[in-house]
Amino acid sequence: MKELDWANLPFGYMKTDYNVRVYYRNEQWGELEVCSEETIPMHMAATCLHYGQEAFEGLKAFRGKDGKVRIFRLEENAARLQSTCRGILMPELPTERFKEAILKVVKLNERFIPPYESGASLYIRPLLVGTGAQVGVHPANEYLFVVFVTPVGPYFKGGFSTNPYVIIREFDRSAPLGTGIYKVGGNYAASLRANKKAHDLGYACEFYLDAKEKKYIDECGAANFFGIKDNTYITPKSTSILPSITNKSLMQLAEDMGMKVERRPVPEEELSTFEEAGACGTAAVISPIERIDDVENGKSYVIAKDGKPGPVCTELYNKLRGIQYGDEPDIHGWVTIL
Repeated sequence: MKELDWANLPFGYMKTDYNVRVYYRNEQWGELEVCSEETIPMHMAATCLHYGQEAFEGLKAFRGKDGKVRIFRLEENAARLQSTCRGILMPELPTERFKEAILKVVKLNERFIPPYESGASLYIRPLLVGTGAQVGVHPANEYLFVVFVTPVGPYFKGGFSTNPYVIIREFDRSAPLGTGIYKVGGNYAASLRANKKAHDLGYACEFYLDAKEKKYIDECGAANFFGIKDNTYITPKSTSILPSITNKSLMQLAEDMGMKVERRPVPEEELSTFEEAGACGTAAVISPIERIDDVENGKSYVIAKDGKPGPVCTELYNKLRGIQYGDEPDIHGWVTIL
């Protein structure tokens, strides 16, 4: 393999050597299979194609200064996938089988793990799809769990820098008692139009208000929101927000730093009171928010007055990255060393 330009990797798909697969048939999970094919043979009546019976996860592996490879919070990803399985009636993959698949696929593709300090990481994508043929709206009787990896650069081109966001009112990402709390593809399909509109208007990403009243901050298209003020880390509480593992980690780190943590509804007007704010998720870790525009109502909530990431966002970002790369002590037992 020719040496990759690690420092300039896009956040995109690149072919690697192997993926791993586990089939669910006859009401039980089979053994782990290693595959070098990039395609999946599938029945045209598979439930994932017709009724959206599919779930996915996203996590990363990092190469540390010590040469060791660390995978961040894989048990949490296993638990979230299991929650999604319960939500859309798929068989739950046991945590041990999930862990075995992740460790296997990372080990098999070790040459694609970017070097320390390249700013890149190995993105891990577990996917669970209903493969059983079904014409009526019912859960499938067969499933495929597959995990592939790809080396990726930063999610936003500028890396850790502030970005402008825009509130989009004409589309909802998910309903209050819908699938918003599960990591299913349909939520992302529902965000595509709003995301395109935000990009066309020159923004990094769209922002959603709650679907019911359009009064409260919900989340960005693919990330949770948090705001900082009065030594408090505040993040929205809602029945339509995906529970971000990055957000959960940042809440813990904020507590470790002596901050208060609040999970509660955040009315739109409160945006004007935040000293700092960010969007957080596996892909970007933290994307500090420069401003959030409410174009429809002619309002602009400028958060980063000087256009730079604030001190709390910076400290949180550095702490989390430090744990991921092994530069900070992992006191909460978040990383699995390969």
